[in-house]
Amino acid sequence: MTIWEMLAVFAAGVGAGTINTIVGSGTLITFPVLVATGLPPVTATVSNALGLIPGSISGAIGYRAELTGQRRRILRLSTAAAAGGLGGAILLLLLPSTAFETIVPVLVALALVLVLLQPRISRAVQRHRDREGTPGNPDGGPLLITGLFLASIYGGYFTAAQGIIYLSLMGMLLHDTMQRLNAVKNVLAAVVNSIAALFFLFVAHFDWTAVLLIAVGSTIGGQIGAKVGRRLPPAALRAVIIVVGTLAIIQLVARR
Repeated sequence: MTIWEMLAVFAAGVGAGTINTIVGSGTLITFPVLVATGLPPVTATVSNALGLIPGSISGAIGYRAELTGQRRRILRLSTAAAAGGLGGAILLLLLPSTAFETIVPVLVALALVLVLLQPRISRAVQRHRDREGTPGNPDGGPLLITGLFLASIYGGYFTAAQGIIYLSLMGMLLHDTMQRLNAVKNVLAAVVNSIAALFFLFVAHFDWTAVLLIAVGSTIGGQIGAKVGRRLPPAALRAVIIVVGTLAIIQLVARR
């Protein structure tokens, strides 16, 4: 890896840590950069998962005030997230690399569609709650547990947009502020990344240079994201994610 490639990976780590803390989808920045440096897609995904752990923890710490009073909720949801993350990590290594290269562009495209639709879904659910006068379950119930388990399988397999999926599910099934749900999302992302990474450490190939660069960058980005998350207009951030994700899809398809 050249010095310029190292700088690009570090900068991508900062950007990913920032975006992951605010909304999610930071992998749509780091993954194409890692692939552009010459890493195979599976190796890039494993290295990315390992490198983003410090960023996820940094973002969760940055949102610690919003975590107050959510201990029970976090424990219940984290259990489902951990189980799903391990399942996704196992799938990543069991499926052939050709299948991975075929599936990832589809997953990224679905994630971008979700980025576009999430505000409308949230508004529709809130209107329904207001009309029916029924507040959401404080812990989301079995439906949320199941949804987060499935989303975490996806997150352990390929982390792009897992935060968006978490926010969408919690926004539909929990009655709470988006900032508090975002704080929970950061914890869940840290859990999934950590579980998957522990599995990868023993059975998968990864690039230590990429891991360290993303780890340092995402840690810095996590703190930046926590500070600016309440100020950045959601529409602007959503536009950045869509642009980066579209470029990622183009790059992935071109490699096939």
